Amino acid sequence: MIKLNNLPRALIFALSFTAFHASALPDDRDQPIYITADSARINDKTGITTYKGNVVIKQGSLLIEAKHVDMYRGDEGVEKLIANGQPAHFRQKPKANEPFSDAWGLKMVYQVDDQLLTITQKAKVIQDQDTFTGEKIVYDLDRSIVNAFGSSKQSSSDNQSGRVNMVIQPKKKDKAAE
Repeated sequence: MIKLNNLPRALIFALSFTAFHASALPDDRDQPIYITADSARINDKTGITTYKGNVVIKQGSLLIEAKHVDMYRGDEGVEKLIANGQPAHFRQKPKANEPFSDAWGLKMVYQVDDQLLTITQKAKVIQDQDTFTGEKIVYDLDRSIVNAFGSSKQSSSDNQSGRVNMVIQPKKKDKAAE
């Protein structure tokens, strides 16, 4: 985990857009969870199930694809998912009439009850046509808040010194209002 005091040169940027809706469809949590993988290991004592190889998890509009997923279950059901991939992919539809929100990263931690998705290592989030990238993105699905963090390391792929990058598309004008 990146600590702020360890990254004096890191760009830290917090975004809070009212237009960036991200809370999940209300009935997603009430849907069954479907999981496919090349292998699974269930530990009833710890409540941890490990899925390996082409893992696909679906629940309503939620989709998680990864090489490796650890699922933590408690008395109330699934509490946390840790997904690793090249990259791992998270997709969910915020509302019935809105496009999917997508996220990618080499590691994702999804805290189900808190509706918090932490994406690290080549993190990227796309909502509608807006794109956010950084070394770490903390995506609060219920409160519609994205916190993106850069890194003090220079990335060879973008030469941006680990900075947060965003592309915000202009709002479409309502032709009826003209």
